[in-house]
Amino acid sequence: MPAAENAFGEFLTAQRARVSPRDVGLPTAGSRRVKGLRREEVAVLAGVSADYYARLEQGRERTPSAQVVEAICTALQLGPDAQAHAFRLARLAPATRSAADRVGPDMQHLLESMPGVAAYVVNPAFRILAANPVATQLLGPAQMAQGAVPYLFADAASRTYFMDWEHIARAAVSALRLAVGYTPPHPEVTAVVARMEDESPDFARLWQDHRVTGLTATTKRIDHPDVGRLELVYQTFESRDVPGQQLTVATAAAGSASADSLTLLGTIAAGANRGV
Repeated sequence: MPAAENAFGEFLTAQRARVSPRDVGLPTAGSRRVKGLRREEVAVLAGVSADYYARLEQGRERTPSAQVVEAICTALQLGPDAQAHAFRLARLAPATRSAADRVGPDMQHLLESMPGVAAYVVNPAFRILAANPVATQLLGPAQMAQGAVPYLFADAASRTYFMDWEHIARAAVSALRLAVGYTPPHPEVTAVVARMEDESPDFARLWQDHRVTGLTATTKRIDHPDVGRLELVYQTFESRDVPGQQLTVATAAAGSASADSLTLLGTIAAGANRGV
């Protein structure tokens, strides 16, 4: 069965490999031919038959109950984002409206009301839909034009720009996988995954990892071509008005060199807007 037709089973298999018997209080003596838990061990922990759980992983059982999925998520020690993803893959979550690419006037006003920070809005594929002047200058023309994911994996400059490239790339792929689980997925998400799997071995490697975590608060170290090194805290917020759109705000510690650099980026952006 093609992987696309058995997304839930593929997800369970990957998560099972991450949990060791020791993590769930099971004995570890003797040889083990599988990485992580055996299927029958997950079945025992979740309170279902081994045959039923095997059919779930193989895609031969397509209609698990919410109680069963919840029990399996508990057995596999999944976090909130991964649990929500599992319910969507099992088709136990309602369909979502496709996110529009137009940023509403209220969100646009919010961007413009934060001149001292970098703030921007992305769609489910992490293409940048709108940005305030500081963010436009921080991201740079290549990232603004290409979108976050193609820039990370198809533009060699990203390896210099992001000082912790592997960490940033892994987080981006994990968040993109979360977006794929929505029904129906945004067509641009499907397209960017297919393109990156074909063009980037690093993306393909990380995509097979099946980790699922939404973008929350994280620190990024950036080596910017105009202002040098910055250390910024990124926080991401879901839009209630347009499901699928996300607002990201990047800030620096007050009084830090990075805060001065953000201010300088704002000055550069203002000069560019005036044609200086």
